[in-house]
Amino acid sequence: MKNYMIGLMFLLVLALFAVGCSSDGASSSDGSGNGGVTLSLYSTMGLELSKKALKSAIADFEEKNPDIQIEANFPGDGYEGLLRVKMAANDMPDLFDTHGWAKLRYGEYTADLSGMDWVKNLDPAMEPILKDEEGKVYAYPLNEAKDGITYNENILNQYHIEPPRTFKDFMNALRTIKEKSGGKVVPLWIPAGQSGPIGQYFDQFATPLLITDDEHSYGEELKNGTFDWSHYTFLSKKLKEMQQQGLLNKDILTAKPTQGAKLMAQSKIAFTFMNGSMGPKATELNPQVQVGKMPMPVVYENDKRSFIGGERYTLAVWKDSKYKKEAKKFIEFISQPKYVKKIAEATSLPAGLTNANVKTYYADYYEKYSDIKVRPYFDRVYLPSGMWSVINKTGEQLLSGTMTPEEVSQKMAKEYKRLRNQKE
Repeated sequence: MKNYMIGLMFLLVLALFAVGCSSDGASSSDGSGNGGVTLSLYSTMGLELSKKALKSAIADFEEKNPDIQIEANFPGDGYEGLLRVKMAANDMPDLFDTHGWAKLRYGEYTADLSGMDWVKNLDPAMEPILKDEEGKVYAYPLNEAKDGITYNENILNQYHIEPPRTFKDFMNALRTIKEKSGGKVVPLWIPAGQSGPIGQYFDQFATPLLITDDEHSYGEELKNGTFDWSHYTFLSKKLKEMQQQGLLNKDILTAKPTQGAKLMAQSKIAFTFMNGSMGPKATELNPQVQVGKMPMPVVYENDKRSFIGGERYTLAVWKDSKYKKEAKKFIEFISQPKYVKKIAEATSLPAGLTNANVKTYYADYYEKYSDIKVRPYFDRVYLPSGMWSVINKTGEQLLSGTMTPEEVSQKMAKEYKRLRNQKE
């Protein structure tokens, strides 16, 4: 009986194989038999407004190019793991988001886009991020990250607080808000119930702590593996101090980013590292609320402030895709000014191209701080791949009381060394 079942299964597989091989138009990637092409697209976009803008552009493209369909995928938190599997199998999507790692992680899998028309409109700030010395362009920027600290302008005005210039000023502002609001306003809101937001605190403050000040710059040590991780302890100590003084939300380990806009609209939070659509969503819920954006405070008095940024959402073309021509056609399509504008405004971030008049929610703040440099994300330049999850995990353990600030630095040092050696 067992042999009979095995034989039956074998015949069934052969029959299915024969049907597939005998199908007319088997070369059609969408299996429709009409010779059309289906492109796979993977993006890290999470917010519905952002996804809606991209899907709308895809629909317009498909209408004008009925022989090309695009299957958009948004895996959320599973994106990196999924793409790692695909890299290992050398079976990448036709179009994929490099989410900050166009050169370092995905470089060998990307087709060169330097010959495309839109490249002449690439924002100069994005050139060193997406273009190498040989002229290869690794990805198309759907927008440009420009992160700092988001704040409730109404609250700061009410308590006569200026956007803090230094870390010391920042701590004083948090204490003032707690005291003057009688504890009704959360001074600094971090939704660590989802991987990412706690990491933003460490990653964004690591730049003024460890990179930008001339007398405290450890970039070379971080790159060559000789960095003393005790210098990192300052950030853990300060975050723990904030928690102990009641300057953070009590539900920090369970709060979710989706709660942020409503709380901001109700003026229940003052500062947050949440970026993107926080502002427009809050103002939509309560038109009286104005959400502002400020550059990162400096840790050392004589340092200059900076925004933290680089890639946010991009599209690269897999170099081994059978449909590179079609994939590039889609990128050329969305590089038209109306789509550049639509996607940038939907994500509330500056556009990666200069060919459109983009008016995002935070445009006035970016203009106010137009002389402030944009520095690349700390982990993308100075840490080996895989450290982002370590930053978040150690931050959570610090806040849960299972790690001391010193132990956080020790764990970071250990994982930093392990991942560097793994890469080599």
